[in-house]
Amino acid sequence: MRLSNTLIPTLRDAPQDAEIESHKLMMRAGLIRKLGAGLYTFLPMGLRALRNVERIIREEMARAGAIEVLMPSLQPREIWETTGRYETLKKSMFRIRDRQDRDMVLGPTHEEVITELVSHELNSYRQLPRTFYQIQTKFRDEIRPRFGLMRAREFIMKDAYSFDLDWDCLDRSYQAMYAAYQRIFERCGLRVKIVEADTGAMGGNASHEFMVLAEAGEDGIVECESCAYAANVERGERALTPAVEEPAGAGLVDVATPNARTIEEVSKFLKLPARRLIKTLIYLADGKPVAALLAGDRDLNEIKLRKALGCTELVLADAAQVESATGAPVGFAGPIGLTIPVIADAGLQGRASLAAGANKADTHLVHVSVTRDVGAARFHDLVNAKTGDACPRCAAGKLREMRGIEVGHVFKLGTKYSEAFHAAYLDANKEKKTMIMGCYGIGVTRTLQAIIEQSHDENGIIWPAGVAPFLAAVLPLSPNETCMNTALKLEEELIRAGIDALVDDRDERPGVKFKDADLLGCPIRIVVSDRSLAEGKVELRKRSEKTSQLVPLEEAVSRVETLFS
Repeated sequence: MRLSNTLIPTLRDAPQDAEIESHKLMMRAGLIRKLGAGLYTFLPMGLRALRNVERIIREEMARAGAIEVLMPSLQPREIWETTGRYETLKKSMFRIRDRQDRDMVLGPTHEEVITELVSHELNSYRQLPRTFYQIQTKFRDEIRPRFGLMRAREFIMKDAYSFDLDWDCLDRSYQAMYAAYQRIFERCGLRVKIVEADTGAMGGNASHEFMVLAEAGEDGIVECESCAYAANVERGERALTPAVEEPAGAGLVDVATPNARTIEEVSKFLKLPARRLIKTLIYLADGKPVAALLAGDRDLNEIKLRKALGCTELVLADAAQVESATGAPVGFAGPIGLTIPVIADAGLQGRASLAAGANKADTHLVHVSVTRDVGAARFHDLVNAKTGDACPRCAAGKLREMRGIEVGHVFKLGTKYSEAFHAAYLDANKEKKTMIMGCYGIGVTRTLQAIIEQSHDENGIIWPAGVAPFLAAVLPLSPNETCMNTALKLEEELIRAGIDALVDDRDERPGVKFKDADLLGCPIRIVVSDRSLAEGKVELRKRSEKTSQLVPLEEAVSRVETLFS
Protein backbone atom coordinates (compact mmCIF):
# COMPACT_ATOMS: atom_id res chain seq x y z
CA MET A 1 0.00 0.00 0.00
CA ARG A 2 1.16 3.51 -0.78
CA LEU A 3 1.33 5.73 2.28
CA SER A 4 -0.24 8.55 0.25
CA ASN A 5 -3.35 6.42 -0.35
CA THR A 6 -4.17 5.84 3.33
CA LEU A 7 -4.40 7.92 6.50
CA ILE A 8 -1.40 7.78 8.84
CA PRO A 9 -1.31 11.18 10.60
CA THR A 10 1.93 10.97 12.59
CA LEU A 11 2.65 13.55 15.31
CA ARG A 12 5.97 15.00 16.43
CA ASP A 13 4.74 15.32 20.04
CA ALA A 14 2.18 13.33 22.02
CA PRO A 15 -0.98 15.00 23.41
CA GLN A 16 -0.62 16.24 26.98
CA ASP A 17 -3.20 13.79 28.34
CA ALA A 18 -1.22 10.77 27.08
CA GLU A 19 0.51 9.62 30.29
CA ILE A 20 2.21 6.31 29.50
CA GLU A 21 4.56 5.48 26.64
CA SER A 22 2.25 3.11 24.76
CA HIS A 23 -0.57 5.68 24.76
CA LYS A 24 1.80 8.36 23.52
CA LEU A 25 3.08 6.13 20.72
CA MET A 26 -0.40 5.08 19.61
CA MET A 27 -1.33 8.75 19.26
CA ARG A 28 1.94 9.81 17.63
CA ALA A 29 1.93 6.90 15.16
CA GLY A 30 -1.62 7.72 14.07
CA LEU A 31 -3.13 4.45 15.30
CA ILE A 32 -5.97 6.03 17.29
CA ARG A 33 -7.59 9.38 17.95
CA LYS A 34 -9.53 10.42 21.03
CA LEU A 35 -13.22 11.27 20.71
CA GLY A 36 -13.98 11.72 24.41
CA ALA A 37 -12.99 10.38 27.83
CA GLY A 38 -12.29 6.67 27.33
CA LEU A 39 -13.52 6.74 23.70
CA TYR A 40 -11.19 6.21 20.74
CA THR A 41 -11.45 5.96 16.96
CA PHE A 42 -9.18 3.42 15.29
CA LEU A 43 -7.37 4.76 12.22
CA PRO A 44 -6.17 2.43 9.41
CA MET A 45 -2.82 1.39 10.94
CA GLY A 46 -4.35 0.78 14.35
CA LEU A 47 -7.25 -1.16 12.86
CA ARG A 48 -4.93 -3.40 10.83
CA ALA A 49 -2.97 -4.30 13.97
CA LEU A 50 -6.19 -4.84 15.93
CA ARG A 51 -7.52 -7.21 13.26
CA ASN A 52 -4.28 -9.18 13.43
CA VAL A 53 -4.74 -9.67 17.18
CA GLU A 54 -8.32 -10.78 16.55
CA ARG A 55 -7.14 -13.20 13.84
CA ILE A 56 -4.68 -14.85 16.23
CA ILE A 57 -7.41 -15.16 18.86
CA ARG A 58 -9.87 -16.72 16.41
CA GLU A 59 -7.30 -19.22 15.19
CA GLU A 60 -6.43 -20.33 18.72
CA MET A 61 -10.07 -20.43 19.83
CA ALA A 62 -10.83 -22.72 16.89
CA ARG A 63 -7.82 -24.87 17.77
CA ALA A 64 -9.19 -25.19 21.31
CA GLY A 65 -12.61 -26.23 19.99
CA ALA A 66 -14.53 -23.05 20.86
CA ILE A 67 -17.52 -21.99 18.74
CA GLU A 68 -17.91 -18.34 17.70
CA VAL A 69 -21.20 -16.52 18.30
CA LEU A 70 -22.19 -12.86 18.47
CA MET A 71 -24.47 -11.58 21.23
CA PRO A 72 -26.26 -8.23 21.62
CA SER A 73 -24.58 -5.33 23.38
CA LEU A 74 -28.00 -3.99 24.30
CA GLN A 75 -29.51 -6.18 27.00
CA PRO A 76 -32.75 -6.09 29.04
CA ARG A 77 -32.46 -5.26 32.72
CA GLU A 78 -34.34 -8.43 33.70
CA ILE A 79 -31.55 -10.85 32.85
CA TRP A 80 -29.17 -8.93 35.12
CA GLU A 81 -31.71 -9.00 37.93
CA THR A 82 -31.86 -12.79 37.56
CA THR A 83 -28.31 -13.05 38.93
CA GLY A 84 -28.50 -10.01 41.23
CA ARG A 85 -25.75 -8.26 39.32
CA TYR A 86 -27.94 -5.34 38.25
CA GLU A 87 -27.46 -3.94 41.75
CA THR A 88 -23.87 -5.03 42.40
CA LEU A 89 -22.57 -3.68 39.05
CA LYS A 90 -24.97 -0.81 38.46
CA LYS A 91 -22.36 1.87 39.18
CA SER A 92 -20.16 0.64 36.35
CA MET A 93 -22.93 -0.11 33.83
CA PHE A 94 -24.37 2.21 31.20
CA ARG A 95 -28.12 2.06 31.76
CA ILE A 96 -30.68 3.46 29.32
CA ARG A 97 -34.41 3.31 28.60
CA ASP A 98 -36.06 2.55 25.30
CA ARG A 99 -39.13 4.33 23.88
CA GLN A 100 -41.43 1.95 25.79
CA ASP A 101 -39.71 3.14 28.99
CA ARG A 102 -38.10 -0.27 29.56
CA ASP A 103 -34.76 -0.39 31.37
CA MET A 104 -31.84 -1.62 29.25
CA VAL A 105 -28.11 -2.13 29.80
CA LEU A 106 -25.13 -1.72 27.48
CA GLY A 107 -23.35 -4.98 28.24
CA PRO A 108 -20.11 -4.82 30.26
CA THR A 109 -19.90 -8.61 29.89
CA HIS A 110 -22.15 -11.47 28.72
CA GLU A 111 -22.44 -14.25 31.32
CA GLU A 112 -26.18 -13.64 31.67
CA VAL A 113 -26.83 -13.51 27.92
CA ILE A 114 -24.94 -16.70 27.02
CA THR A 115 -26.40 -18.67 29.95
CA GLU A 116 -29.93 -17.61 29.05
CA LEU A 117 -29.28 -18.80 25.49
CA VAL A 118 -27.77 -22.14 26.50
CA SER A 119 -30.57 -22.83 28.99
CA HIS A 120 -32.97 -23.01 26.01
CA GLU A 121 -30.72 -24.65 23.41
CA LEU A 122 -28.79 -27.38 25.26
CA ASN A 123 -30.52 -30.00 27.40
CA SER A 124 -28.69 -33.33 26.98
CA TYR A 125 -25.36 -34.68 28.15
CA ARG A 126 -24.75 -35.59 24.49
CA GLN A 127 -24.53 -31.85 23.68
CA LEU A 128 -21.86 -31.16 26.28
CA PRO A 129 -19.21 -29.96 26.82
CA ARG A 130 -19.45 -26.80 24.73
CA THR A 131 -17.43 -23.58 24.72
CA PHE A 132 -18.79 -20.47 23.00
CA TYR A 133 -16.92 -17.22 22.38
CA GLN A 134 -17.32 -13.85 20.75
CA ILE A 135 -15.19 -10.81 19.92
CA GLN A 136 -17.34 -7.81 20.62
CA THR A 137 -17.61 -4.29 22.02
CA LYS A 138 -18.14 -3.87 25.76
CA PHE A 139 -19.17 -0.78 27.73
CA ARG A 140 -18.17 0.14 31.27
CA ASP A 141 -18.72 3.51 32.94
CA GLU A 142 -15.21 3.89 34.35
CA ILE A 143 -14.82 6.42 37.15
CA ARG A 144 -11.53 7.61 35.68
CA PRO A 145 -10.81 6.52 32.10
CA ARG A 146 -7.07 6.84 31.48
CA PHE A 147 -3.98 5.45 29.80
CA GLY A 148 -5.65 5.27 26.38
CA LEU A 149 -7.06 1.82 25.67
CA MET A 150 -5.90 0.45 29.03
CA ARG A 151 -8.94 1.80 30.87
CA ALA A 152 -11.56 2.86 28.35
CA ARG A 153 -15.33 3.16 28.55
CA GLU A 154 -15.84 1.37 25.23
CA PHE A 155 -13.49 -1.47 24.33
CA ILE A 156 -13.28 -4.76 22.47
CA MET A 157 -13.15 -8.02 24.38
CA LYS A 158 -12.95 -11.69 23.51
CA ASP A 159 -15.17 -13.44 26.00
CA ALA A 160 -15.68 -17.21 26.08
CA TYR A 161 -17.95 -19.41 28.19
CA SER A 162 -17.71 -23.15 28.76
CA PHE A 163 -20.62 -25.41 29.77
CA ASP A 164 -19.59 -28.72 31.28
CA LEU A 165 -21.04 -31.89 32.71
CA ASP A 166 -19.14 -31.81 36.00
CA TRP A 167 -16.14 -30.30 37.75
CA ASP A 168 -13.66 -32.71 36.14
CA CYS A 169 -15.01 -31.72 32.75
CA LEU A 170 -14.66 -28.04 33.70
CA ASP A 171 -11.03 -28.65 34.64
CA ARG A 172 -10.38 -29.91 31.11
CA SER A 173 -12.17 -26.96 29.49
CA TYR A 174 -10.33 -24.55 31.79
CA GLN A 175 -6.98 -26.09 30.91
CA ALA A 176 -7.78 -25.92 27.18
CA MET A 177 -8.47 -22.18 27.44
CA TYR A 178 -5.47 -21.65 29.71
CA ALA A 179 -3.21 -23.27 27.09
CA ALA A 180 -4.90 -21.33 24.27
CA TYR A 181 -4.20 -18.08 26.11
CA GLN A 182 -0.55 -19.00 26.46
CA ARG A 183 -0.35 -19.54 22.69
CA ILE A 184 -2.27 -16.35 21.90
CA PHE A 185 -0.01 -14.10 23.93
CA GLU A 186 3.12 -15.84 22.68
CA ARG A 187 2.01 -15.27 19.07
CA CYS A 188 1.31 -11.62 19.94
CA GLY A 189 4.94 -11.30 21.02
CA LEU A 190 4.03 -10.73 24.67
CA ARG A 191 5.89 -11.93 27.73
CA VAL A 192 3.19 -12.67 30.31
CA LYS A 193 3.15 -13.68 33.93
CA ILE A 194 0.27 -15.97 34.96
CA VAL A 195 -0.92 -15.19 38.48
CA GLU A 196 -3.62 -16.39 40.86
CA ALA A 197 -6.44 -13.88 41.11
CA ASP A 198 -9.59 -13.01 43.02
CA THR A 199 -12.87 -13.94 41.33
CA GLY A 200 -14.55 -10.69 42.36
CA ALA A 201 -18.08 -9.97 41.09
CA MET A 202 -17.75 -12.81 38.58
CA GLY A 203 -18.07 -15.42 41.30
CA GLY A 204 -16.58 -18.89 41.16
CA ASN A 205 -13.87 -20.66 43.10
CA ALA A 206 -10.68 -20.19 41.05
CA SER A 207 -9.20 -17.79 38.53
CA HIS A 208 -5.92 -16.80 36.91
CA GLU A 209 -4.84 -13.54 35.30
CA PHE A 210 -2.41 -13.19 32.42
CA MET A 211 -0.26 -10.18 33.20
CA VAL A 212 2.08 -8.22 30.96
CA LEU A 213 4.85 -7.02 33.28
CA ALA A 214 5.25 -3.26 32.93
CA GLU A 215 6.00 -0.34 35.23
CA ALA A 216 2.89 1.39 33.86
CA GLY A 217 0.66 -1.51 34.92
CA GLU A 218 -2.30 -0.70 37.15
CA ASP A 219 -2.29 -4.10 38.84
CA GLY A 220 0.00 -5.07 41.69
CA ILE A 221 1.57 -8.54 41.63
CA VAL A 222 3.54 -10.48 44.20
CA GLU A 223 5.76 -13.39 43.19
CA CYS A 224 8.13 -15.69 45.01
CA GLU A 225 11.83 -15.37 44.26
CA SER A 226 12.33 -19.11 44.82
CA CYS A 227 9.25 -20.96 43.49
CA ALA A 228 6.51 -20.53 40.88
CA TYR A 229 4.01 -18.81 43.20
CA ALA A 230 2.58 -15.57 41.82
CA ALA A 231 -0.68 -13.75 42.57
CA ASN A 232 -2.51 -10.52 42.03
CA VAL A 233 -2.06 -8.35 45.12
CA GLU A 234 -5.83 -8.68 45.74
CA ARG A 235 -5.36 -12.43 46.13
CA GLY A 236 -1.75 -12.60 47.31
CA GLU A 237 -0.98 -14.29 50.63
CA ARG A 238 2.07 -14.55 52.86
CA ALA A 239 3.25 -17.28 55.19
CA LEU A 240 3.00 -16.52 58.88
CA THR A 241 5.07 -18.25 61.51
CA PRO A 242 2.95 -19.76 64.29
CA ALA A 243 1.98 -17.08 66.78
CA VAL A 244 4.24 -16.95 69.81
CA GLU A 245 2.72 -15.13 72.76
CA GLU A 246 4.85 -12.10 73.56
CA PRO A 247 5.11 -11.07 77.23
CA ALA A 248 2.35 -8.61 78.02
CA GLY A 249 4.71 -6.37 79.98
CA ALA A 250 3.49 -3.21 81.71
CA GLY A 251 -0.16 -2.23 81.91
CA LEU A 252 -1.89 0.18 79.58
CA VAL A 253 -0.81 3.82 79.79
CA ASP A 254 -2.54 6.83 78.24
CA VAL A 255 -0.20 9.15 76.33
CA ALA A 256 -1.27 12.57 75.10
CA THR A 257 -0.69 12.79 71.34
CA PRO A 258 -2.05 16.20 70.34
CA ASN A 259 -2.93 16.40 66.62
CA ALA A 260 -1.05 13.14 65.89
CA ARG A 261 -3.60 11.31 63.75
CA THR A 262 -1.76 9.43 61.02
CA ILE A 263 0.51 6.42 61.47
CA GLU A 264 3.46 8.53 60.41
CA GLU A 265 2.64 11.29 62.90
CA VAL A 266 2.04 8.89 65.80
CA SER A 267 5.15 6.86 64.99
CA LYS A 268 7.27 10.02 65.05
CA PHE A 269 5.63 11.35 68.24
CA LEU A 270 5.94 8.08 70.21
CA LYS A 271 9.31 7.19 68.68
CA LEU A 272 7.97 3.74 67.71
CA PRO A 273 8.32 2.03 64.33
CA ALA A 274 5.05 1.77 62.37
CA ARG A 275 5.04 -2.02 62.77
CA ARG A 276 4.51 -1.55 66.54
CA LEU A 277 1.36 0.52 66.03
CA ILE A 278 -2.13 -0.90 65.63
CA LYS A 279 -4.06 0.70 62.81
CA THR A 280 -7.79 0.65 63.63
CA LEU A 281 -10.12 1.21 60.68
CA ILE A 282 -13.88 1.50 61.06
CA TYR A 283 -16.01 0.10 58.22
CA LEU A 284 -19.69 -0.41 57.59
CA ALA A 285 -20.32 -4.02 56.59
CA ASP A 286 -23.79 -4.26 55.08
CA GLY A 287 -24.56 -1.07 57.02
CA LYS A 288 -23.24 -2.23 60.41
CA PRO A 289 -20.00 -0.88 61.96
CA VAL A 290 -16.99 -3.15 62.41
CA ALA A 291 -13.38 -2.46 63.43
CA ALA A 292 -10.53 -3.88 61.36
CA LEU A 293 -7.08 -4.05 62.97
CA LEU A 294 -3.70 -4.33 61.29
CA ALA A 295 -0.10 -3.38 61.92
CA GLY A 296 0.75 0.21 61.10
CA ASP A 297 3.19 -0.74 58.34
CA ARG A 298 0.61 -2.82 56.41
CA ASP A 299 -2.12 -1.94 53.89
CA LEU A 300 -5.61 -3.33 54.35
CA ASN A 301 -6.97 -5.56 51.59
CA GLU A 302 -10.68 -4.75 51.40
CA ILE A 303 -11.43 -7.84 49.30
CA LYS A 304 -10.01 -10.09 52.01
CA LEU A 305 -11.88 -8.13 54.69
CA ARG A 306 -15.19 -8.42 52.83
CA LYS A 307 -14.72 -12.19 52.43
CA ALA A 308 -13.75 -12.63 56.08
CA LEU A 309 -16.86 -10.73 57.17
CA GLY A 310 -19.10 -12.48 54.64
CA CYS A 311 -20.72 -9.18 53.71
CA THR A 312 -22.00 -7.93 50.37
CA GLU A 313 -21.27 -4.21 50.78
CA LEU A 314 -18.23 -2.78 52.54
CA VAL A 315 -17.58 0.96 52.86
CA LEU A 316 -15.16 2.97 54.97
CA ALA A 317 -17.01 4.84 57.72
CA ASP A 318 -17.12 8.63 57.53
CA ALA A 319 -15.97 10.91 60.35
CA ALA A 320 -19.36 11.03 62.06
CA GLN A 321 -19.75 7.23 61.90
CA VAL A 322 -16.25 6.73 63.31
CA GLU A 323 -17.00 9.01 66.26
CA SER A 324 -20.35 7.30 66.86
CA ALA A 325 -18.69 3.85 66.93
CA THR A 326 -15.59 4.76 68.97
CA GLY A 327 -16.35 7.97 70.82
CA ALA A 328 -13.27 9.57 69.26
CA PRO A 329 -12.51 11.67 66.20
CA VAL A 330 -10.79 10.12 63.19
CA GLY A 331 -7.17 9.27 63.96
CA PHE A 332 -7.68 8.21 67.58
CA ALA A 333 -9.76 5.04 67.19
CA GLY A 334 -8.42 1.94 68.94
CA PRO A 335 -9.49 -1.66 69.59
CA ILE A 336 -9.90 -1.52 73.36
CA GLY A 337 -13.33 -1.01 74.87
CA LEU A 338 -15.23 -1.13 71.57
CA THR A 339 -18.78 -2.49 71.57
CA ILE A 340 -18.73 -3.28 67.83
CA PRO A 341 -17.28 -6.47 66.28
CA VAL A 342 -13.49 -6.49 65.96
CA ILE A 343 -11.57 -8.41 63.29
CA ALA A 344 -7.76 -8.39 63.19
CA ASP A 345 -5.09 -9.35 60.73
CA ALA A 346 -3.46 -12.66 61.60
CA GLY A 347 -0.09 -10.93 61.80
CA LEU A 348 -1.21 -9.24 65.04
CA GLN A 349 -2.01 -12.46 66.87
CA GLY A 350 0.06 -12.81 70.05
CA ARG A 351 1.69 -9.38 69.63
CA ALA A 352 2.44 -7.17 72.64
CA SER A 353 4.16 -3.88 73.50
CA LEU A 354 2.13 -2.09 70.84
CA ALA A 355 0.48 1.32 70.68
CA ALA A 356 -3.08 2.08 69.59
CA GLY A 357 -5.68 4.81 69.65
CA ALA A 358 -7.33 5.34 73.04
CA ASN A 359 -10.82 6.12 71.66
CA LYS A 360 -10.58 9.67 72.94
CA ALA A 361 -9.28 12.79 71.29
CA ASP A 362 -5.53 13.49 71.18
CA THR A 363 -4.69 10.29 73.10
CA HIS A 364 -3.05 6.94 72.39
CA LEU A 365 -2.42 3.87 74.52
CA VAL A 366 0.99 2.21 74.89
CA HIS A 367 1.96 -1.25 76.21
CA VAL A 368 -1.01 -2.79 74.34
CA SER A 369 -1.12 -6.60 74.32
CA VAL A 370 -3.41 -8.10 71.67
CA THR A 371 -4.08 -11.26 73.71
CA ARG A 372 -4.66 -9.43 77.00
CA ASP A 373 -6.43 -6.31 75.79
CA VAL A 374 -8.17 -7.28 72.53
CA GLY A 375 -9.42 -10.71 73.49
CA ALA A 376 -12.65 -10.63 71.47
CA ALA A 377 -10.96 -10.18 68.08
CA ARG A 378 -11.24 -12.74 65.26
CA PHE A 379 -8.07 -13.26 63.22
CA HIS A 380 -7.87 -13.50 59.41
CA ASP A 381 -5.42 -12.60 56.67
CA LEU A 382 -6.53 -9.02 55.96
CA VAL A 383 -3.55 -7.27 54.40
CA ASN A 384 -1.75 -6.99 51.08
CA ALA A 385 1.29 -9.22 50.77
CA LYS A 386 4.43 -7.20 50.06
CA THR A 387 8.12 -7.42 49.29
CA GLY A 388 10.02 -9.38 51.95
CA ASP A 389 7.07 -11.47 53.14
CA ALA A 390 7.55 -15.24 53.29
CA CYS A 391 6.09 -17.21 50.38
CA PRO A 392 2.85 -19.07 51.30
CA ARG A 393 3.81 -22.03 49.08
CA CYS A 394 7.46 -22.79 49.74
CA ALA A 395 7.89 -20.72 52.95
CA ALA A 396 11.64 -20.53 52.29
CA GLY A 397 11.30 -17.97 49.49
CA LYS A 398 10.63 -14.25 49.81
CA LEU A 399 7.98 -12.32 47.92
CA ARG A 400 8.66 -9.33 45.70
CA GLU A 401 6.23 -6.80 44.27
CA MET A 402 5.82 -6.03 40.57
CA ARG A 403 3.41 -4.13 38.32
CA GLY A 404 1.41 -5.66 35.52
CA ILE A 405 -1.22 -5.03 32.84
CA GLU A 406 -4.03 -7.57 32.91
CA VAL A 407 -4.66 -8.77 29.34
CA GLY A 408 -6.49 -12.04 30.06
CA HIS A 409 -8.50 -13.61 32.86
CA VAL A 410 -9.90 -17.13 33.24
CA PHE A 411 -12.49 -18.18 35.85
CA LYS A 412 -14.01 -21.38 37.15
CA LEU A 413 -17.52 -20.03 37.63
CA GLY A 414 -19.25 -23.17 38.83
CA THR A 415 -23.06 -22.94 38.98
CA LYS A 416 -23.70 -19.29 39.90
CA TYR A 417 -25.18 -18.45 36.49
CA SER A 418 -26.44 -21.86 35.41
CA GLU A 419 -28.53 -22.21 38.58
CA ALA A 420 -29.97 -18.71 38.16
CA PHE A 421 -31.06 -19.44 34.57
CA HIS A 422 -31.89 -23.14 35.11
CA ALA A 423 -29.26 -24.23 32.60
CA ALA A 424 -29.51 -27.98 33.14
CA TYR A 425 -29.15 -31.21 31.19
CA LEU A 426 -30.36 -34.78 31.39
CA ASP A 427 -27.59 -37.28 32.02
CA ALA A 428 -27.43 -40.86 30.68
CA ASN A 429 -29.82 -41.96 33.43
CA LYS A 430 -32.35 -39.20 32.58
CA GLU A 431 -31.48 -37.35 35.77
CA LYS A 432 -31.51 -33.56 35.64
CA LYS A 433 -28.20 -31.89 36.53
CA THR A 434 -26.95 -28.31 36.55
CA MET A 435 -24.25 -27.34 34.05
CA ILE A 436 -20.87 -26.30 35.41
CA MET A 437 -19.49 -23.11 33.84
CA GLY A 438 -16.18 -21.45 33.09
CA CYS A 439 -15.54 -17.93 31.78
CA TYR A 440 -12.51 -16.69 29.82
CA GLY A 441 -11.79 -13.09 28.77
CA ILE A 442 -9.14 -11.27 26.76
CA GLY A 443 -9.09 -7.48 26.48
CA VAL A 444 -8.38 -7.24 22.75
CA THR A 445 -7.84 -3.48 22.55
CA ARG A 446 -5.89 -3.54 25.80
CA THR A 447 -3.71 -6.37 24.47
CA LEU A 448 -2.86 -4.25 21.43
CA GLN A 449 -1.66 -1.38 23.61
CA ALA A 450 0.15 -3.76 25.98
CA ILE A 451 2.17 -5.05 23.01
CA ILE A 452 3.39 -1.51 22.38
CA GLU A 453 4.03 -0.88 26.10
CA GLN A 454 6.31 -3.91 26.16
CA SER A 455 7.85 -3.52 22.69
CA HIS A 456 9.15 -0.05 21.89
CA ASP A 457 12.27 2.08 22.11
CA GLU A 458 13.04 5.78 22.19
CA ASN A 459 12.25 6.07 18.46
CA GLY A 460 8.86 4.36 18.36
CA ILE A 461 7.00 1.08 18.17
CA ILE A 462 8.70 -2.25 17.49
CA TRP A 463 5.90 -4.48 16.20
CA PRO A 464 6.13 -8.26 16.65
CA ALA A 465 5.62 -9.85 13.23
CA GLY A 466 2.36 -11.55 14.20
CA VAL A 467 0.46 -8.30 14.81
CA ALA A 468 2.32 -5.70 12.71
CA PRO A 469 -0.01 -3.63 10.48
CA PHE A 470 2.58 -4.06 7.71
CA LEU A 471 5.52 -6.44 7.84
CA ALA A 472 7.77 -4.28 5.67
CA ALA A 473 8.21 -0.56 5.09
CA VAL A 474 9.68 0.35 1.70
CA LEU A 475 11.35 3.77 1.62
CA PRO A 476 12.28 5.26 -1.77
CA LEU A 477 14.57 8.15 -0.84
CA SER A 478 14.49 9.95 -4.21
CA PRO A 479 11.38 11.13 -6.06
CA ASN A 480 12.83 10.08 -9.41
CA GLU A 481 11.16 7.44 -11.56
CA THR A 482 13.85 4.78 -11.08
CA CYS A 483 13.68 4.86 -7.27
CA MET A 484 9.89 4.94 -7.13
CA ASN A 485 9.38 2.20 -9.72
CA THR A 486 11.86 -0.04 -7.91
CA ALA A 487 10.00 0.51 -4.63
CA LEU A 488 6.64 -0.31 -6.21
CA LYS A 489 8.04 -3.41 -7.89
CA LEU A 490 9.42 -4.55 -4.53
CA GLU A 491 5.97 -4.03 -3.02
CA GLU A 492 4.39 -6.26 -5.69
CA GLU A 493 6.94 -9.01 -5.11
CA LEU A 494 6.53 -8.80 -1.34
CA ILE A 495 2.75 -9.08 -1.63
CA ARG A 496 3.10 -12.13 -3.90
CA ALA A 497 5.28 -13.64 -1.17
CA GLY A 498 2.53 -12.98 1.39
CA ILE A 499 4.26 -10.01 3.00
CA ASP A 500 2.20 -6.83 3.40
CA ALA A 501 4.28 -3.77 2.59
CA LEU A 502 3.83 -0.04 3.08
CA VAL A 503 5.56 2.20 0.52
CA ASP A 504 6.39 5.70 1.74
CA ASP A 505 5.84 7.47 -1.56
CA ARG A 506 5.60 10.95 -0.03
CA ASP A 507 7.72 13.81 -1.34
CA GLU A 508 9.54 14.17 1.97
CA ARG A 509 13.15 14.41 3.08
CA PRO A 510 14.88 11.08 3.89
CA GLY A 511 15.15 12.08 7.56
CA VAL A 512 11.39 12.48 7.83
CA LYS A 513 10.82 9.06 6.24
CA PHE A 514 13.35 7.39 8.53
CA LYS A 515 11.78 8.94 11.64
CA ASP A 516 8.26 7.93 10.63
CA ALA A 517 9.39 4.41 9.72
CA ASP A 518 10.90 3.98 13.20
CA LEU A 519 7.79 5.48 14.80
CA LEU A 520 5.42 3.17 12.88
CA GLY A 521 7.58 0.18 13.75
CA CYS A 522 7.26 -2.20 10.76
CA PRO A 523 9.49 -5.22 11.51
CA ILE A 524 11.55 -4.75 8.31
CA ARG A 525 12.67 -1.58 6.56
CA ILE A 526 13.84 -1.62 2.95
CA VAL A 527 15.55 1.56 1.77
CA VAL A 528 15.78 2.25 -1.95
CA SER A 529 18.27 5.00 -2.81
CA ASP A 530 20.13 6.21 -5.88
CA ARG A 531 23.41 5.27 -4.21
CA SER A 532 22.42 1.67 -3.41
CA LEU A 533 20.75 1.15 -6.79
CA ALA A 534 23.96 2.22 -8.51
CA GLU A 535 25.44 -0.96 -7.00
CA GLY A 536 22.31 -3.01 -7.81
CA LYS A 537 21.43 -3.24 -4.12
CA VAL A 538 18.95 -2.06 -1.48
CA GLU A 539 19.38 -1.54 2.24
CA LEU A 540 17.70 -3.97 4.63
CA ARG A 541 17.24 -3.43 8.37
CA LYS A 542 15.23 -5.11 11.12
CA ARG A 543 13.38 -2.59 13.28
CA SER A 544 14.69 -4.31 16.42
CA GLU A 545 18.32 -3.90 15.33
CA LYS A 546 20.57 -0.88 14.89
CA THR A 547 22.59 -2.00 11.86
CA SER A 548 21.58 -2.34 8.21
CA GLN A 549 22.88 -4.54 5.44
CA LEU A 550 23.11 -4.02 1.70
CA VAL A 551 21.63 -6.90 -0.28
CA PRO A 552 21.33 -7.47 -4.05
CA LEU A 553 18.02 -6.13 -5.32
CA GLU A 554 17.03 -9.47 -6.82
CA GLU A 555 17.56 -11.18 -3.41
CA ALA A 556 15.74 -8.61 -1.27
CA VAL A 557 12.37 -10.36 -1.13
CA SER A 558 13.86 -13.81 -0.46
CA ARG A 559 15.97 -12.30 2.34
CA VAL A 560 12.82 -10.79 3.88
CA GLU A 561 11.01 -14.13 3.54
CA THR A 562 13.86 -15.81 5.40
CA LEU A 563 13.51 -13.36 8.27
CA PHE A 564 9.83 -14.31 8.70
CA SER A 565 10.20 -18.06 8.17
